[in-house]
Amino acid sequence: MIDHFLPVRFEAGRGLQEQLREALVSAILGGGFPAGEPLPSCRKLADQLHVSRNTVNLVYESLLDSGYIVSQPRRGFFLHPAYAEGPAAAAGRHASEGEEDAGAEASEAGAPDWERRFKLRPGMTSGVFRPQDWARFPYPFVYGQPMRDLFPLERWREASRKALRRETAPSWLHDRFDRDDDMLVEQLRTRVLPKRGIWAKPNEILVTLGSQNALYLIAALLMNGQTRVAMETPGFRDALSIFELHGADVQLHPMDEDGIVLAPRMAECDYVYLTPSHQVPTGIVMSSERRDRLMDDIRRNDQILIEDDYDAELNLDRDALPAIKAGDAGGRVIYLSSLSKPFSPGLRLGYLVADAELVDELRSLRRLMYRHPPLNNQRMMGEFLAQGYYDAHLRSFRAEHARRRDLLHTALSRDLDACRQIGSPTASAFWLAAPGAIDTRKLAWAAARQGVVFEYGEQFFFEGAAPTNFMRLGFNAIEADRIGKGVELLAQSLDRI
Repeated sequence: MIDHFLPVRFEAGRGLQEQLREALVSAILGGGFPAGEPLPSCRKLADQLHVSRNTVNLVYESLLDSGYIVSQPRRGFFLHPAYAEGPAAAAGRHASEGEEDAGAEASEAGAPDWERRFKLRPGMTSGVFRPQDWARFPYPFVYGQPMRDLFPLERWREASRKALRRETAPSWLHDRFDRDDDMLVEQLRTRVLPKRGIWAKPNEILVTLGSQNALYLIAALLMNGQTRVAMETPGFRDALSIFELHGADVQLHPMDEDGIVLAPRMAECDYVYLTPSHQVPTGIVMSSERRDRLMDDIRRNDQILIEDDYDAELNLDRDALPAIKAGDAGGRVIYLSSLSKPFSPGLRLGYLVADAELVDELRSLRRLMYRHPPLNNQRMMGEFLAQGYYDAHLRSFRAEHARRRDLLHTALSRDLDACRQIGSPTASAFWLAAPGAIDTRKLAWAAARQGVVFEYGEQFFFEGAAPTNFMRLGFNAIEADRIGKGVELLAQSLDRI
C-alpha cells in the first residue's frame, strides 16, 4: 500500500471533500502515485489528515465515478490504467521524451480553469457506496438490481418486433418534440396506475427516464434558494443531493414505526418529499392515521407532497395501502414511480402524475433537456404492457422475489439473529440494526474480503453524528442458492470485528 504523506492544508470556508479531491486529483495527474500499488486506505488517510473516514470514502467514491481510480475486491483502490503511466502519457505515446515534456507544459499552460467555471458541483455529491464491480462478488446483497435470469427476453423481443413493424415505425421514427408515446401513456393510465388507486387523464402523465429524472425535473422547475423541502432521515440520498443542488433548504425529519415524524416546524416547508409505501431505506410503511394527519397539514399549510412510490410493482403486502395520490382531490400530490425496478433497471423508464398545468410546464422543461425518452423504448414498453406480457412477468417476478426474501429472512434469523430487523416484512430490502458497538462500515470492508457486498447504513443518515450500526441487504442480485452461505459469511465477519 502507498505510504506517502499527502500534504493538504485545509482552508476555512471550503468543504473538506472539495479540498481533498483537489489534492488527490493533483497527485494522480502529477504522477505522485505509482502504478500497481494500492492507494492509502480510507482509515490511514483519515488518520493522517485528521478527517472522518466518511469524508475520505466519499472522495474516493467520487474519484471512482470519475474514472480516476478503480476498486479491486479485497485489495483496495488503484490508479485507473489511463493514469497509471503518469503525466507524460497525456502528451502522446509516440513523441520523444523532450516533446512529451514540452507538450505537457503547453497543455497545462493553455488549459481552462474548469474549477473556477463550475456553477454547480454534482461531482461532490455522494451516492450509496458499493464496489463498482459488485457483480463480480459471489454474494452481492445489493439493492435495486435485477434477477437477470428472470428477464423475459423472448417476450421483450416479441414486443420489439411489434414496435418495428412497418406500419408502427412512424410512431417512433419522428421527433415528437415534447410528446410521449400514446400507447404507453394509455397503458399507464388504464393498467398500471389503477393498481395503486390512481385514475389520471393522459395530460396528467409524463414519461421520465426513471424516478430520479422526475425528481430533477421537479427540483429544476419548482425549487431555488428560497425553497424549503422536508424529507425523511434516514432517507434517499440522491433526492437530498438533487434538492440541494438546486439551492433548496432541506429540513430533515426522523422516522418512527408509523413513518415520518410530523413536527410543527414542517409547516415552514413548501414541499414534503416522502417514500411512504416502503420508506427508503428502512422499509417502514406509513400508517393510515399518519397519512391522514400529513394530508390535513399539507392542505392547511398550502404545501405540495412529492410521493415517490419507487417499488410500487414490488409491493408484496396483502393489504397494501393505496398511494396517497389516490385520495388527492385537491391536486396537492406529485406522484412518481418506475417501470424499471421489477423489469430492467437499465431501461430507465418511469412516470410522473400531477395536475395538467404542472405536467405541461414539466414537459416544456424536459423538451429543453432531451425532448422525450426514446420513443422506440416507449413503444416497446407500450406493446409489452398491451399484450399482457408485463403482468405475466410481474407474477413470476413477485413469486421469485418473495421466495428469495423468505430465504434471506430465514438465513438472517438463523445466523444473524443478533441484528434486529426493522420495517415491513414485505419490503424489497432488509434494514438491519446490528448491536450498538458494531460499525457496519468496518463490517462492509471485512465482509468484502469474504466476497460479500452490502450497503452500510451510515450513508443514509444526513445530519449530526449518524449511527454506525445499520445496514441494508437486497436479495434480487444474488443467486438464490447463495443467500444462505452469504449470510453465514457475513455472520462470521461480524464475529471477527
